Amino acid sequence: MENLTYLREKSIPEVPKQLSDLSIIRFIKEEILSNKVIASYFPHTIGQPVLKIAEGKAVENRPLNVGVFFSGGPASGGHNVIAALFDTLKSLHPESQLIGFLEGPNGIVNGKYCLITSELLAPYRNQGGFNLLGTGRMKLETQEQLEKAWITVQKLQLNGLIVIGGDDSQTNAAFLAEYFLSRQSSVSVIGVPKTIDGDLQSSFTSISFGFDTACKVYSEMIGNIAKDELSTKKYYHFIKLMGRSASHIVLECALSTHPNMVLIGEEILAEQTSFMGLIQEIADLICKRSEQGKDFGLILIPEGVIEFVPDLALLIKELNNLASLQKNEILDVLSAPSATTFKALPEMIQNQLLMDRDAHGNIPLSFIETERLLMENVKAELLKRTKEGCYKGKFSVQCHFFGYEGRSALPSYFDSHYCYALGIVSALLVKEGVTGYMSFITGLEKEVIEWQGGGVPLTALLDLEKRQGVNKPVIKKTLVDIHSKLFGQFKNDRLKWAFNDAYQFPGPIQFFGPKELVEASPHILK
Repeated sequence: MENLTYLREKSIPEVPKQLSDLSIIRFIKEEILSNKVIASYFPHTIGQPVLKIAEGKAVENRPLNVGVFFSGGPASGGHNVIAALFDTLKSLHPESQLIGFLEGPNGIVNGKYCLITSELLAPYRNQGGFNLLGTGRMKLETQEQLEKAWITVQKLQLNGLIVIGGDDSQTNAAFLAEYFLSRQSSVSVIGVPKTIDGDLQSSFTSISFGFDTACKVYSEMIGNIAKDELSTKKYYHFIKLMGRSASHIVLECALSTHPNMVLIGEEILAEQTSFMGLIQEIADLICKRSEQGKDFGLILIPEGVIEFVPDLALLIKELNNLASLQKNEILDVLSAPSATTFKALPEMIQNQLLMDRDAHGNIPLSFIETERLLMENVKAELLKRTKEGCYKGKFSVQCHFFGYEGRSALPSYFDSHYCYALGIVSALLVKEGVTGYMSFITGLEKEVIEWQGGGVPLTALLDLEKRQGVNKPVIKKTLVDIHSKLFGQFKNDRLKWAFNDAYQFPGPIQFFGPKELVEASPHILK
């Protein structure tokens, strides 16, 4: 029976003109990117040049054995990376093989894998999720893990290994490339930029895959709530959106839906707005809208906003650097300002801040009910203003968290095309025999046919960051640029959104119809 899933499965992604004829593709070396800060950690892979695709005589084809695994949370389009890897490898040489490691990095460490065939792959083309292979969040950093991965690579006689993941996963790829070279292995380790958060960016990677689809899914849901809001005129909706360390998703969704208020963590940090200052700002908006007879509204909140509020950020930083402690022990080891902040928080939030750390030793902010923390404090502030005679409205609120809903949807046309192009470039980098690179596509703001591909050294993207009290090489997350032209336009527009209820209702992702709907690219690229 034909349905949308089936029709997407049969769809063929558009390929950039530059990548359409594999027989005339070569790589040219551009500027060498060195990074002295992390040089001692990566003596074998430091100081490599950027590689860009150009027309010319290609490297001679030979059968290639390539491994691939997903790493981290799902992001729509990942299966198209694998589809493009498979198609490209078979096009280069019919005897090439693609091997999928199961359950993420765990698969290569423990030798769990499967051979990817055209029959196995067919139902996953243009589909969401990472369920073809599964995924995991294992951090590859110990000698034992790296050694086991190397043994697996040798056993399977791999020429290449593709790591599909976000900033921490690409750090894994950098360590793998360095370790394999230290063992005199010629396997090419290539990363593919993935994260719905949109915080894996560079001058070569303007956006990671999965971001566009996730934002379109969230924007549909926000638009639906806005329509309900206009119908009932009854509630304030506090909507938290995924995006642990940056506010890209909130900004993108705001540009699509025009809510009454948008919290941007990077702006809060720049203006050094305290937690109570933030509560005052939200309460001021609610009071002014109430004076207009509007006791309803829509407020968007980034998942990681509390890391940007100075007094809360200091508390979280101190907690991240502490070993797990009981609540009755915490106040004895926190600084005086952080102890004061901690005591002022609701017990529910205190308990959430003391939960088990994530795989990187940090507090799992997605489990902190930031939207409820804000709601409860705003409610208390409005009650105070009511007693003072400053507020006569009615404050009813609904809280939401949109996260997992956006990670595994059918990929948008943009993500379908983007991922397929990334897969082609990744296969070509393996063919070229280079290692320690992340594939990239530039010109994403243009038509697909004009996109350009290449590879950037992973070491050029790394920096040192203190984790659990120790400096470690990691890829630095890219935050929202509050000085950009796009953000400037947003600041102007949000003044109108606050009181005019200029909500937009983008509806679901479109796969059929006018090109401007089907192939709409993210606002972040405009």
